[in-house]
Amino acid sequence: MLSRVADSLYWMSRYLERAENTVRQLDVTMGLMLDTNSANLEAQWQRMVAALGRPTGMTWNGSLHEMTHKLVFDQLDPSSITFCVSAARENARQVREEISTEQWQRLNRLFHQIHSPNAQAQFRSSVSDMLASVVDGIYLFKGTTDTTMIHGQGWQFIRLGRYLERAYATATLLEVFQPDLLQQPAEERTGHLYLELVGLLRRCTSFEAYCQVYTADLSTDRILEFLLFNRDFPHAICYCVDGARQAIEAIQESGGRRAPEELIAGIGKLHSMLIFTSIGEILAGDSAGFLHNIRAQCLRIHELIYRNYVQYSIQSALAV
Repeated sequence: MLSRVADSLYWMSRYLERAENTVRQLDVTMGLMLDTNSANLEAQWQRMVAALGRPTGMTWNGSLHEMTHKLVFDQLDPSSITFCVSAARENARQVREEISTEQWQRLNRLFHQIHSPNAQAQFRSSVSDMLASVVDGIYLFKGTTDTTMIHGQGWQFIRLGRYLERAYATATLLEVFQPDLLQQPAEERTGHLYLELVGLLRRCTSFEAYCQVYTADLSTDRILEFLLFNRDFPHAICYCVDGARQAIEAIQESGGRRAPEELIAGIGKLHSMLIFTSIGEILAGDSAGFLHNIRAQCLRIHELIYRNYVQYSIQSALAV
């Protein structure tokens, strides 16, 4: 597969995953801010911004409507939902021949939907409904991708981008929430903190899944364990890292460039760390450092993917 094709499919997937994550973070945060006194509004907003990677230009100015509108519609801000959807569509356009007609139609429809005057009107009427329609469009694209595209190298690069972006986003979210929420003793937990824990799970679409495993008795230890180590839930970091590892292996098996030992070792090390570390070890040690290490390893894996599949030299390609 050409490096430009792999690059476009990889980033198309990452941008859509990023847009979905931003929608969920914003929707949950707005719901919590309705039940928050004015003194804590800025703290809620800044925590969400931190969970999104601290994008520039999102400093709280006192107007929830204005800040939300910017995060949704600003076409020049790389952190906005509209920018991410537009970037995903542009990447898809560059490799139009590699994706199905149905994929292109779904993504193109989402692009025009978010740029239409109707989106602005729906935003003014109900922000939650507008955000839900964006998520619906992303889910339709993902489902269409899995059912209309050959599950070859291109599809694997889409999976790779999706899972790496999701693992990094979940690790960032947990690292941000860890000092203020995940370290609160149960006996000191108020009704508001309980809502915050529900909100944390909802940011990962995991409240119902968590309750199926642990019941609705929310425990910070169990929440951390679930979002880190669960092997069956698609937004748990362990599941995402394993998905990325499988994608890299499948790319090699389908005749793609052989991944360097450094990349195989990096993704294998991160996967093993998540498989063989217990929640007790993390809580007894430096949980913030553990989460930061996951983020650092995800960034390193991204760099190795780029070096091997996108920015490799002609000499190295001929040597394979």
